[in-house]
Amino acid sequence: MKGVRAKMPRRPALKKPSPPGPKDPVGVYCRVRPLGRPDQECCIEVINESTVQIHPPDGYRIFRNGEYREMQYSFKEVFGTLVAQKELFDVVAKPLVEDLIRGKNGLLFTYGVTGSGKTHTMTGSPGDGGLLPRCLAMIFNSIGPFQAKRFVFKLDDKNGVDVQCEVDALLERQKRDAMPVPKTPSGKRQIDPEFADMINVQDHCKVEEVDEDNVYSVFVSYIEIYNNYIYDLLEETPFDLIKPKPPQSKILREDQNHNMYVTGCTEVEVKSTEEAFEVFWKGQKKRRIANTQLNRESSRSHGVFIIKLAQAPLDADGDNVLQEKEQITLSQLSLVDLAGSERTNRTKAEGNRLREAGNINQSLMTLRTCIEVLRENQMYGTNKMVPYRDSKLTHLFKNYFDGEGKVRMIVCVNPKAEDYEESLQVMRFAEMTQEVEVARPVDRPLCGLTPGRRFRNQAFREELAQKLEIRGGPISGETEEQSASEILLQNFPPLPSCELLDINDDQTLPKLTGVLEERHKLRQKLSEEFAKNVLTFKTILRELDSSVMSKENHFQGKLSEKEKVITGQKTELERLEKKIKTLEYKIEILEKTATIYEEDKRHLQQELESKSQKLQRQASDKRRLEARLQGMVAETTMKWEKECERRVAAKQLEMQNKLWVKDEKLKQLKAIVTEPKNEKPERPSRERDREKPIPRSVSPTPVPNAPPVRLRHRRSRSAGERWVDHKPPSNLPTDTVMQPHVPHAITVAAASEKALAKCDKYMLTHQELASDGEIETKLIKGDVFKTRGGGQAVQFTEIETLKQESPTGRKRRSSPSNADPPEDAADSEWTDVETRCSVAVEMRAGSALGPGYQHHAMPK
Repeated sequence: MKGVRAKMPRRPALKKPSPPGPKDPVGVYCRVRPLGRPDQECCIEVINESTVQIHPPDGYRIFRNGEYREMQYSFKEVFGTLVAQKELFDVVAKPLVEDLIRGKNGLLFTYGVTGSGKTHTMTGSPGDGGLLPRCLAMIFNSIGPFQAKRFVFKLDDKNGVDVQCEVDALLERQKRDAMPVPKTPSGKRQIDPEFADMINVQDHCKVEEVDEDNVYSVFVSYIEIYNNYIYDLLEETPFDLIKPKPPQSKILREDQNHNMYVTGCTEVEVKSTEEAFEVFWKGQKKRRIANTQLNRESSRSHGVFIIKLAQAPLDADGDNVLQEKEQITLSQLSLVDLAGSERTNRTKAEGNRLREAGNINQSLMTLRTCIEVLRENQMYGTNKMVPYRDSKLTHLFKNYFDGEGKVRMIVCVNPKAEDYEESLQVMRFAEMTQEVEVARPVDRPLCGLTPGRRFRNQAFREELAQKLEIRGGPISGETEEQSASEILLQNFPPLPSCELLDINDDQTLPKLTGVLEERHKLRQKLSEEFAKNVLTFKTILRELDSSVMSKENHFQGKLSEKEKVITGQKTELERLEKKIKTLEYKIEILEKTATIYEEDKRHLQQELESKSQKLQRQASDKRRLEARLQGMVAETTMKWEKECERRVAAKQLEMQNKLWVKDEKLKQLKAIVTEPKNEKPERPSRERDREKPIPRSVSPTPVPNAPPVRLRHRRSRSAGERWVDHKPPSNLPTDTVMQPHVPHAITVAAASEKALAKCDKYMLTHQELASDGEIETKLIKGDVFKTRGGGQAVQFTEIETLKQESPTGRKRRSSPSNADPPEDAADSEWTDVETRCSVAVEMRAGSALGPGYQHHAMPK
């Protein structure tokens, strides 16, 4: 599909291709401060060296719908209330100082709510220094004998460093010494007693393997982030009582290596722990603090103390710093004391305090958002933009999270119950931060010079001085001059008095002449001795020159041999480089082939997945169709089984009724045939039929001598069960031969719970008038059940209907009612056997009503 491609936003140039190197998770540690009072309620408990448990305080669940949950959070290490500052420093900060001296960056920040001990952890207290003074002491204990003179390293305004020659550095030192301002303390100056106990570290911790062929210089700076503005705490501003100038905020910029730095920030070169901590203390007094309801000295800004270590190798002679900017390494350790998150309803903040709290919480929320986006990008492979620029705090340290150094965080918590909700949020943020991984910083390249050259040069100088001393050479110029003058004064005769008091004095001048002659002879002797010494010294110099020449020739021979070896090694290196290029080309081809195969594999896997999904859908459709067909088959089968059963039952009932009707006809016929002929049944008149209804009977009046008809009763299906026979008093009695017969029945006029409790079947006799004017009796049957509440309930199951029909409802073939029929006609009509046999008792075919009869008069 072709179309206009949207213009992509410009992306910043990457510092490096960021190879998929090893990554380390952000190290998160937890420190629990002691309670302020022993009677305070505690909501945080240390389970083991890496786990803490936080539980809601008493009464908290009342306001949260009764919920009560204990949560456990794991950290890299947990430090309880009894852990000393040294133990915390050895675990958390010492590895960062070692990386700083090895040329790697580091970031350490304390995080927690107001009053949780963040500033105490970072700065310390009198007699118990925190992480910051211990880091400074370890740095200067390690690089003390290898420090460069002041102003040898000079920081520029673009976050870089230059090496000055000795002359420029000397001029800078002289200019500094001539300034009237007080200098930073030296080792001989007395330390300020206000912080002397904080830096009095007795353990003398140091890095073991320090590069002795490098020279080092330490630069410190101190800034604060207040209301999302950056201020320099070391900046010297002129004091003006009339118009005091407010401090100017600084700007963040990005250097050529894409690292963030503060422009115009004061960076002081320090040479000792005392000097560095005095600079820090000077800035600490300017940092903004305030009294709140939760903390008497609450930090209202984020404090950032930056330690930069510049190092460069010595030259081949081990005397001077190598004047190559590419060989200079500038590493940085940032110690951050974050302001505590707080709730304004607890601190009762108003005005400026409320604005400060809002900006503090906003910057911490931006830090949390950046951590969440980094975690999501790393865990789910997304490429969301991390909002570093939303806050100065995150923007300043974005290069650390992008892989420019090691990141460690100390979570400080206060176990008191009032801080439960804030501590819970801090724990969740710390748990999420542990899942973020930062690229491991690479080691700095080697300079390529011979290691150990500093001490070899010192050893050479000492050996040369010893040899000159053995051969009688000058050791000290002043001592040699003193000994020569003393020898001359001792050997020369003293001069006599040269004062002439008399013109005729002839003794003074001859004495003076003699003394001068002796001095002249002594001078000649000394000249001859000096000439001999010169010759001797020349001889020694020639011998030394010849030995040096021989050694030089020897070294030249060895050097030529080494050059041949180096040439051979270069040839071998060229061959290996060609081989490497060939292998790299092959690797590139293989990578492309592997990429093509992986692409094909991915397409095939996608195709396989799509086909497997299609097969699964087809199989599921097939299973649904089978289930539907099975249901339809089962339903149809059940339907036809019921229909067949119903038809079979109906057919059986019909055949039984037909057999019964035939039996009844045969019995009636037998009764008619066997009756005497002299007796004739009296035929009722039509007038009487109209005036008086014929009484109901089950069958026509039988012949007196005829045997009685045997009644057939329907067997009840509920034989052996107890029945409640409910017959309301309003029912009329029916004089039918066949009556409902229920064995083991309790007859009642009204249903009662007592009667229902004794039986498990129920029958109600109900009468109503049918459409033909006859009484129709219905027997309503049901089952008795016990209810859950202890009562009785009836569930009706079937209804039987009993009905009577009069035979007078049918027409007869007879004369009009007003004419009396002749007696012989009546006799001939009723004495005819065929006519009398046409009157029979018949049950309604297909009826399951039991004892009900219908009477039919069938005319011939």
